[in-house]
Amino acid sequence: MKDGRKSSTSSTSNMVLDQAEIMRAMLEARNSKPREESGSEDQSDEESEEIEREAEGSDENGKSSASTQRKFKRRRSLSLDISEEEEIEPAKKSQLPNSSTAGMSRMILTSRTQQQPREKPNIFESASKPSTDTSFEGLGLSRPLITALASINIRKPTEIQSACIKPILEGRDCIGGAKTGSGKTMAFALPIVERISRDPFGVWAVVLTPTRELAYQLSEQFLVIGKPLGLTTCTIVGGMDMMKQAQEFDSQPHIVVATPGRLCDLVRSGGVGPGKLSRVRTLVLDEADRMLTPTFAPDLTFLFSQIPSQRQTCLFTATINEAIMDLAKKEPSPGKERPFVYRVESDTLTVANLKQKYLFIPSQIRDPYLLYILQNPLEDIDIALRADTKKATAQKNESATSSRKSRRKPTKELEESSPNIPSTIIFTQRCATAHLLQLLLNQLDIPSVPLHSHLTQPQRLLSLARFRAREVPVLVTTDVSSRGLDIPEVAMVINWDCPRRSDDYVHRVGRTARAGRGGVAVTIVTERDTELIKMIEDEVNVRLEELKMDEDQVLEGMNKVSIARRMAAMEMHDSAFGERQATNKAKAIKRAKRDAAVVGS
Repeated sequence: MKDGRKSSTSSTSNMVLDQAEIMRAMLEARNSKPREESGSEDQSDEESEEIEREAEGSDENGKSSASTQRKFKRRRSLSLDISEEEEIEPAKKSQLPNSSTAGMSRMILTSRTQQQPREKPNIFESASKPSTDTSFEGLGLSRPLITALASINIRKPTEIQSACIKPILEGRDCIGGAKTGSGKTMAFALPIVERISRDPFGVWAVVLTPTRELAYQLSEQFLVIGKPLGLTTCTIVGGMDMMKQAQEFDSQPHIVVATPGRLCDLVRSGGVGPGKLSRVRTLVLDEADRMLTPTFAPDLTFLFSQIPSQRQTCLFTATINEAIMDLAKKEPSPGKERPFVYRVESDTLTVANLKQKYLFIPSQIRDPYLLYILQNPLEDIDIALRADTKKATAQKNESATSSRKSRRKPTKELEESSPNIPSTIIFTQRCATAHLLQLLLNQLDIPSVPLHSHLTQPQRLLSLARFRAREVPVLVTTDVSSRGLDIPEVAMVINWDCPRRSDDYVHRVGRTARAGRGGVAVTIVTERDTELIKMIEDEVNVRLEELKMDEDQVLEGMNKVSIARRMAAMEMHDSAFGERQATNKAKAIKRAKRDAAVVGS
C-alpha cells in the first residue's frame, strides 16, 4: 500500500464546506419561517418516516424526546442557506367536490397543455473543468478496483463518475447532482475506496444517509468493490442491537455508514470510544437535499463537532436545489478553494426512458383500479415483463423442486403468484395506508410485502430482501423506500397517494427505469390532487400522459375488492397495528414532562 497521508492532509486544507459554515446555515434554517405545505386527509404527520429523527432514536431503545416528537409531527421544508431551500411553492388542496369529477380529466388535460414549461435556472459552471476520461484507469483507479468493478459488470464510468472521481481522489470537497439511477453512489464510493487502499488504518470515511435501508445498501456496495482490498465496513442504524454495533465500531472499520440519529446515540452513550472519529478524512452526505434540513440539524451539528474540521466533505443528491447551488457559488474563505461542483445538465429531472402517466379517478374507487393495473399490465412494460416472467417462472420451479426434496409444500405465495404481475413498488403517504394496502393485495391473491417505519428493522430487511429476490412481485411502502434504493428490475411504480412535493415525486419514480432500463410510473390523481399534479409537472418539467381505462371492466371487480378490504381491515385491527409506536410516544411524552418538572424545580 502506498502512503497517502501527505497528499491527503494537504488537500483537505482547502476545504470550503467547513463546520462553522454548516452550523451557520442550520441556525438560519431554524430561524426561517416555514411555508405552508399542502395536504389531504391522506397526508400523514407520522409519515416523515425514517427520514425523520424520531425514527432513529425512538425504536426499541426509546430515546426520542417530546420535542423530537413534536418536530416529527409538523415536518416542514424550511428555507436553508447551505442545506435545503424549498424547491416548490406547494399547491393548495383542491376543493372540488366528488360530483365535479365527471369530465374533469379532460379539463385538466386541456389546462395543462396550454401551460409553458417553466424556465429552469441557469446551471453554474464548476470551479474547474471536469475530467473527460472515459475509463476508470484514466480516472486514477487501481487495477484491483477496476477488476472488482468488472466482476459486477461495471466497465465504463457514467457522466457523474467521470466528473467527480478525480476531484475526490485529489481530496477536494465535492457536490454532485444527477438523476436517479445514474451512478452517484459509485461516484463517491470508488475514490474513497481507492484512497483507503493507500492508507488503510482507522476509520477513514463516515457516510450519512437519511434511511436505514439505504445505509445497508451502501454498505453492501462498498463491500462488493472493496473486497479485493480487504475493506471493512460498519452499519449503524436504529432498530438493531446497539451493543453489537458498538463492538463493530470498536474494531475500527474503514468505512462507517450510518443514520445520523443512531450514530449520535452511540457516540453520546460512550459506545464509540474517545478519538475513534479523530482520523476521519472524508464525510459524505448522501441524499444531501434531505439530510441538510432542520430535522437532522441537531444530530449533524453534534457529529460535525466530533469529526476533524480539516476533512473532505462530499454532498450527493438527485435534486440539487437553489440552496445547494448558492452554497457552491459563495466566495470561499481566504486560502480555501471552492468545492468541485458537477451537475448533470438536463431539461427534466427524470430519465427519458421512463413513461410517466396519470390516472384521474375518484378516491373511493382506487382499489379496483389498482387491482386492474396489476393484473392487466400496461403495454409500455410488456418487454420488461417478458424478461421478468422467464426469471420468475424459473425461480418458482426451482423453489418447488427444492420444496419437494425437503418434503415441504411450496409457499402459498409462490403457488398463487402470477408471473404476469410486473415487479412493482406502490408508494403511499402513511404507514397505516401501506400496511392496509398490502393486506388487501394479499387478500386478492397478489403476493406483496410491506415496508414502513412501524415494522421492526429485521422485518423491514426481510421484506426488502424478498422483493429484491423476486419472491413477491409487489412492494407496498412509504417514502422510506423512495431515496437511493437500487432495485434494477422494477418495472413499474404506482403513486397511490399523489406526492406532496416535486422532489418526492422524482425520487419515487426514480425507483424504476434505472441503469438504462425502461419503466413506467403511474400517479393516481384524485379530486383533491389536481393542483398538486400541475405543480409537479411544472417543477419536473414534464407532461404526464393520461392513462385511460375501460371503467366498466375495471369496476366489475368492485364487490370482490370491497369484501377483501373489509377482511384486510379486520386483520389489521387484530394485529394491533401501531401499538408499539403509540407506547413509545406515550413514554417519550411522560419522560419529557418529568424532565420539565425537574428543570422547573
